[in-house]
Amino acid sequence: MTILLTGGAGYIGSHVLLCCLEAGHAVVVLDDFSNGSPEALTRVQGLADGQVTTWHGDIRDAALLERIFARHPIEAVLHFAGLKAVGESVANPLAYYDVNVGGSVTLARAMAAAGVFRLVFSSTAAVYGDQAQMPLTETSALGQPSSPYGCSKLMVEQVLADLCAADPRWSVGVLRYFNPAGAHPSGRIGEDPRGVPANLIPYAMQVAVGRRPELAVFGNDYPTPDGTGMRDYIHVMDLALGHLAAMEHLADHTGHHIWNLGTGRGHSVLEVIRGMERVINRPLPWKLAPRRPGDTAQCWADPARAATDLGWRATRGLDEMLADHWRWQAQNPEGYQS
Repeated sequence: MTILLTGGAGYIGSHVLLCCLEAGHAVVVLDDFSNGSPEALTRVQGLADGQVTTWHGDIRDAALLERIFARHPIEAVLHFAGLKAVGESVANPLAYYDVNVGGSVTLARAMAAAGVFRLVFSSTAAVYGDQAQMPLTETSALGQPSSPYGCSKLMVEQVLADLCAADPRWSVGVLRYFNPAGAHPSGRIGEDPRGVPANLIPYAMQVAVGRRPELAVFGNDYPTPDGTGMRDYIHVMDLALGHLAAMEHLADHTGHHIWNLGTGRGHSVLEVIRGMERVINRPLPWKLAPRRPGDTAQCWADPARAATDLGWRATRGLDEMLADHWRWQAQNPEGYQS
């Protein structure tokens, strides 16, 4: 099968690309490299045999999408392209609605014009907003996302639901990620955030490798066992395999489908720090800081629907996740610029 992978040079996209190649698929990557690196694509092709064609461009470029679909026999689309920094989205919301929502609408139009109706969309658990009841299921009430980033993802989900209701040819899978971390066990590809990392594990890794002096723990008075926030961390390789499972499921199932991709277990900030210290075999510098606005006390998934529908479940735990992420960071202290 030939797959179009938008945002294929990014963190999650590059790991999905590798899994697609290992499964024998031909892949066309569209990326503007604003959040990804051409080096990631080079390294993926060094890890796996397979055919990758790369187009450098913007997901909002309708003429470019038309050329891509005309040139390649694409049967399915895995859609990762978009902006993803929560803080940046607060400062520049129009860019997030333009790229994430507008880009997705442009892509869907190009797909329909080309007769391609199978789409897996990269969404986020941020669409649930702040919830008290855990774990979160796909039928949990959708809260008010705390940022324009989360709102833009929720808007795209609604666009795709409406599209499926209007046209029965569509097969759409919405994957709500929890907290991706880790890297390919080779250490050749991994997470390379632009600027200051917004998430706990990549920030802690940069502290461990000496790029930053210490980690801030934002609040220790939450109603959790140790007072720090709890999140569901999922290994990026488990996440990648979830995309392939969803894509295969959609071959025989039309309509709009939603799946949580998480482990079903929450880990606190202090648990992650202790795990990091085991991996690096030394203390990790950290300090206590006030709570951040918008942070929730706890968030983890009920992944039962993905297990039932897709035969998928996360198999890698926190220690393996941290070890793989540290291998990547230690071998590539400056990311793909090392």
